[in-house]
Parts: sequence; structure tokens; C-alpha cells
Amino acid sequence: MSARDHTGTADAGATAPGAINQTMGSREWGILLFLALIWGGSFFFIKVAVSHVPPLTFVWVRVTIAAFALIAYTSLRGEQGLVGWRLMGPMLIVALLNNVVPFLMFAWANTQIASGLTSILNATTPLWGVLLAHLYTDDERMTRNRLFGVIVGIGGVALMMGPAIFGQLGNGLVAQLACLVGAFSYAVAGVYARRFKKMAVSAMSVTSSQLAVSALLLLPVTLLFDRPWTETFPPLGAVAAILGLALVCTSFAYVLYFRLIETSGASNALLVPILVPPTAILLGGLFLGEDLHARDFGGLLLIALGLAAIDGRIFSLWRRPSLRPAA
Repeated sequence: MSARDHTGTADAGATAPGAINQTMGSREWGILLFLALIWGGSFFFIKVAVSHVPPLTFVWVRVTIAAFALIAYTSLRGEQGLVGWRLMGPMLIVALLNNVVPFLMFAWANTQIASGLTSILNATTPLWGVLLAHLYTDDERMTRNRLFGVIVGIGGVALMMGPAIFGQLGNGLVAQLACLVGAFSYAVAGVYARRFKKMAVSAMSVTSSQLAVSALLLLPVTLLFDRPWTETFPPLGAVAAILGLALVCTSFAYVLYFRLIETSGASNALLVPILVPPTAILLGGLFLGEDLHARDFGGLLLIALGLAAIDGRIFSLWRRPSLRPAA
């Protein structure tokens, strides 16, 4: 794919196969913000679902429905849904890193510590992503702007969660470490998933395959610990919430997510966790009548500053030499 200049148009020189556009264009920023809206809104569905369905069962049902939906969709379109056996090894790694490990870590941690604290710890994902991409890719090198932007963005998330959340640091230390393990796992999965573009595997195939593998891996764990056959069937509202999470917030969102990794790299795609908590807070204020505080808007400004630093185009204007008439 050809590289893009700062306006998002094609550059004169073509990039090598598998290369990415580290400076995102308007299309990539649109996908990023749309993902934040989808995953920020998913907290509404999760709140309804987990009040009636055990966490492990909920996660397994979510990824299973999402996998079947994508496989059926690709079959109807005559496209390849699942990858061949030679790629099942790498797909197993992505499924473990992107679904099984982080889903279990955060599901358990949410029973031990406040959800606001888990949101902050989850927002460290892009920090790990920037560091890992710098070490293990050739075209996602760390810059001062990028590192500064990620740290400022995490600070904005922390401000929106409120200063009281920091009083909980140290309490439930194991749960907090579990969140960091989950965030690190997401980052490793994002960097690792870049190899599928070089293998000419589409984002649709990556999504459906890793969800199918995740469903198979989670099935025995769910049967062992949750014993879902002993639970009563959930009400219609919980069923609708699970379907929304599976079809919109998982299958559709993951296709967008892996496509963003293909075009803009892991460190850009992994910015979504910074945007998810403020999206959830704003949606709660707009549609659920939850209070919005001055710190929420201050946090949004910090996050916007961080994203502007990561993008780099606004700050590059200050460094451009002024135009002077020729002597």
C-alpha cells in the first residue's frame, strides 16, 4: 500500500509490501474513533449481561456467537473465513493473547477492584504497544511525540476516573497486576498480528479464525468453573445485550481493528483503550443521566493533546520555517 503524506493523499514513493502509514489519515482516525464509540458503548451491554450470566459463560457465548456470525457471513460472500491448518499455530497465539488471557484477567480483576481502576490499567495498553512496536518492527519506531502523547493520554484517563481512584492503588495488588498482564497481552497481540498482512491473510479471516479458536479454548474453562447448565436461562434483555456485544462489539469491531493494524500499525490501533473510558463516561452522561464533572472535560483536553502529539501534524506546523521573500 502506498504511503500517505500529512493530508492523507498518496505519496510519490511506494512503500515496501507490508509497510504501514504510521501517520494516520482521516479514514484511519475515523475508524479509531468509531471503535472507541463501539467499545465505549459496550459497557452498557456488559453491565446488563453480567448481572444475569456468569463472566466466563458470558465471554464464551460472546466469542462463539461472533465467530459463527463471521464464518456464516464469509461463506455467503464466497470468501475464506477460517485460515488453513498451516496458520493455526500463529492463530492460536493471537487467540490466547488477544482474547483468552486478557478476557480472563480483566473478568477476574473486576470482581476484586473498582472498574475505574481497571479502565486506567487497561489504558496502559498503547504504552506497551509503543515500546513493543519499537523493539520488534522496522516501521513503527518510537518518537518523543508518540511517547509523550501516550503518557499524556493515560493521564487524561486517570483524571476522568477521579483522584479518589489512586487511593485504591496497592489494594488488591494481585488484581492490578492481572490487569497489567491483560493490557500487555493486548499489546503483544497487536504487534504479533501484523505478520498476517505479509502472509496475505485478510482482516476478515484473522478475525473469524481467532474468535473460533478462542471459543474452543474457553469452552473447557467455562464448563469447569462456571457450570453453565446449572444456571437459569437469562431474560430477554440480557440475551439482546449479549447479541449486541457479539455481533457489533466483537465481530464487526474486530474486523475494523485488524484492518487498522494492517494499514496503520499496532501502536496506532492500540490507541483505542485510551479513548474507551472517556467514551463510556460521556455516553453515560448523555444517555443515562450520570453526572459529568469539570475533571471529565479536563481529562478530555489532556487526551486530545496526547492524540495530537501522537499524530504530530499540529506540532510540526510550529517547526516549519517561515516563508521569506527571495533576496
